[in-house]
Amino acid sequence: MTATGDTATSKLELIMGRDGLARLADSTVMVLGVGGVGSNCVEALARGGVGRLIVVDHDVVQASNINRQSIAFTSTIGRKKVDVARAMVADINPAAQVEAIDEFLLAENVPTFLDAHAGGADYVVDAIDTISAKLAIAQYADERGLRLISSMGAANKLRPECFRVADVYDTVNCPLCRIMRKEGRKRGIRSLRVLYSCEQPVDVPVREGAARRERSNLGTASYVPPIMGQMIAGEVICALAGIGRA
Repeated sequence: MTATGDTATSKLELIMGRDGLARLADSTVMVLGVGGVGSNCVEALARGGVGRLIVVDHDVVQASNINRQSIAFTSTIGRKKVDVARAMVADINPAAQVEAIDEFLLAENVPTFLDAHAGGADYVVDAIDTISAKLAIAQYADERGLRLISSMGAANKLRPECFRVADVYDTVNCPLCRIMRKEGRKRGIRSLRVLYSCEQPVDVPVREGAARRERSNLGTASYVPPIMGQMIAGEVICALAGIGRA
């Protein structure tokens, strides 16, 4: 039985207050990439009361996504990820607005895309995989003062207690962070807030005969991307609600 006055946001209001919830309801968050990290981040943002979401991805749900993505079920295989994400948000919070953009971000189209779509965003979450695009997003945000948090590598990681939010220039034991630091300095990126794991990656041999581009030695635990997505959502929600560090 539901208690009198119990609503979808009543538990949130106890810890964030009415003003915090109001700020979240008036906020817009853009999530770039609706895969393992991004889809779980979108779910947590919707449950956390964010009033408007912009979700961006060009992929469809595949069977291999089921182990880690909040939008991946046997019933959603073959559907556009952004469409499934929009339906999920509507089922969680019908009052939320969702703009679903079916587009693949490349380094060369990042500035044009963000100019067109990120102007009203209070926070941007980078949950894409392409390094060149991640760098372009980071450079754009640094130059324009766009509030951004970027997800680093989830592959070959097992220990949730090793996840940290930090500036990319203060990270350790993350191969993707190493590349981002090196290339970020070349581009003059002064700062980039990231979620990363300080765990030394598990050593997984490349499958014999596999081409390098297949990345056959990159495995993903079922719980790692969801935890990352939830942690990023936590950073965003607390910042937008005015709780803790901005």
